[in-house]
Amino acid sequence: MKKTILSLLILASCSMLCAQGQVAPFKAGDRVAFVGNSITDGGHYHSYIWLYYMTRYPSQQMWMANCGIGGDTAEDILRRFDGDVVGKNPSVITLTFGMNDTGYWEYNGDDAVNYANRKVAEARRNFLEIEKKLKKLSGTRIVMIGTSPYDQTSTFNDNIYRCKNDAMERVIAIQDSSAKANRWEFLDFNAPMCEVNARLQKNDPTFTICGNDRVHPDNDGHMFMAYVFLKAQGMVGKPVADFSINARQKKAEKAVNCSIENITNSSNVLSFDYLAEALPYPLDTIPHGWGFTRPQSDITKMIPNFNEEINSEKLVVRGLKGNYRLLIDDILIDTLTSAELEYGVNLALYRHTPQYQQACAVMSLNEERWDIERRIRDFVWLQYGWFLKEHGITDYTTEEAARIYREGSKENAWVSSRKDIYNRLIHPEIMQLLEQEQDLIVRTIYSINTPVTRHFRLEKTQ
Repeated sequence: MKKTILSLLILASCSMLCAQGQVAPFKAGDRVAFVGNSITDGGHYHSYIWLYYMTRYPSQQMWMANCGIGGDTAEDILRRFDGDVVGKNPSVITLTFGMNDTGYWEYNGDDAVNYANRKVAEARRNFLEIEKKLKKLSGTRIVMIGTSPYDQTSTFNDNIYRCKNDAMERVIAIQDSSAKANRWEFLDFNAPMCEVNARLQKNDPTFTICGNDRVHPDNDGHMFMAYVFLKAQGMVGKPVADFSINARQKKAEKAVNCSIENITNSSNVLSFDYLAEALPYPLDTIPHGWGFTRPQSDITKMIPNFNEEINSEKLVVRGLKGNYRLLIDDILIDTLTSAELEYGVNLALYRHTPQYQQACAVMSLNEERWDIERRIRDFVWLQYGWFLKEHGITDYTTEEAARIYREGSKENAWVSSRKDIYNRLIHPEIMQLLEQEQDLIVRTIYSINTPVTRHFRLEKTQ
């Protein structure tokens, strides 16, 4: 009983704090550009959002792009906005910034208050220039996203830039005000993630949703960001499927987002055919990304009711007595009592169902697409974040540009680490090939993500 009450309190708390804005759902044909800094560049939240649409709305083809660059401020985003963002012809642009705009170690200095005021004012000036560009776009939806927080409360080490997140909240307020004035959409990651920190740090003061540097959320943190985004789009409570079979009457009493046909019940075997309109949402159990150690599936530690909210594929069977083996396409899934079947079973919790494995293939392909995209973003960082920003170079294919790169790589370890990327992607044929690989993967995803009819058998064991 105590656990049930605790779960309800956690759910209510998350429901209140995740309602930090409303965002219209994406639709077939949308081209979505997620613009941001390294949290977007090296993270997964946008990929997890697309994975949801790939599995929940398999027939609605759309395109989503990582338009983040590590280290970017609003000024940097402004510099690359036309070529790197508008050049992709998006129908939706989401924009987040503020982490790098507000500075870092200076908050532990003697002039922290004035420093914060200067940095927030600077971020506002640069954002107003971006705002002018956004206003000129015709037919493009704009979604302002308040940045994920800087964790200034966890005790896992003493390296804390105190009050930095306070300055970031002031930048978010600027975005919120702009969204209201321009009738754009607004969503805040910061407050819900701070709430998770506050809640879980009560039992573990060293916990952080913001990663081991207090800045970059791990895979589970990015899944939480995707959850907040999907919740704002009204996706919570939309089931993969919800169906109920009356075994005695041999009929489907409920079939939400699915169809049930060919129900038979004889010789202690109940069977039927099930065709869902969606696939379960797969949660990766392997950490992905540089420096990340926690998998996407750890979201359930932050949101205990995640599967009930986002990933419910509920089977109910009434009118049986005894224990039954559940098989789907002749694969043994579980042995269940008639009471468990009558209460309801969430099939999405079984990773070995044929439909979950189909979703896992989609997830793996999407991860491969993400990995290729990350390589391209490393080159884009060189293009905009180094050649253009540091040297004013727009043509990075010349011998002079190559000379400057060779010299810069001797002094800048970050530039040097991208030597292989630079040497390959400087050739337009290689870049074109990588883009074609991504397109092929996306086409493959939309060719294999259509749910197929599954044959269910419930065989009585005793």
